[in-house]
Amino acid sequence: MTLAEQLIAVALVGLLAAAGLWNGRQTLARQRLEAATVALGLGLERARSAAERQGRPCQLELGPRGWQAPAVGGCPEGAGPLLEGSDGDGLSLSHTLPGALIFTANGLVLGGGTVVLQMDGTSLRRCLVVSLPLGITRVGRQELSGCQADEAL
Repeated sequence: MTLAEQLIAVALVGLLAAAGLWNGRQTLARQRLEAATVALGLGLERARSAAERQGRPCQLELGPRGWQAPAVGGCPEGAGPLLEGSDGDGLSLSHTLPGALIFTANGLVLGGGTVVLQMDGTSLRRCLVVSLPLGITRVGRQELSGCQADEAL
């Protein structure tokens, strides 16, 4: 092999490695976004279950890093970060929820709105909609026309 052939081979290996790193970062960002979306829905369901189990209403607030239980009347079972161990690095969220969602003793959710999650490294935006009066939630992709529900598997 000549020196020119070796240099071309090294350059090609470098390009392939760079492409692999880029795709890996993008995949990781998408997976972290999906994990945060699942954690968002689980917090709601845990708080709803806690209110039903205790037979009394409780509340949950959405902060910049995840669900938080208010000092009075909170649902600590639903509280927690949306991303574990990273302080939510790269995750941003916006929402139209009221200050606190109230979960009634029979499982209804008083309050509703939309939460949009975004992660650095991917253009995908996930959304979760909480509908009144039953507190039915749906998860989807945020697009210009709004939250488009994921198709059923």
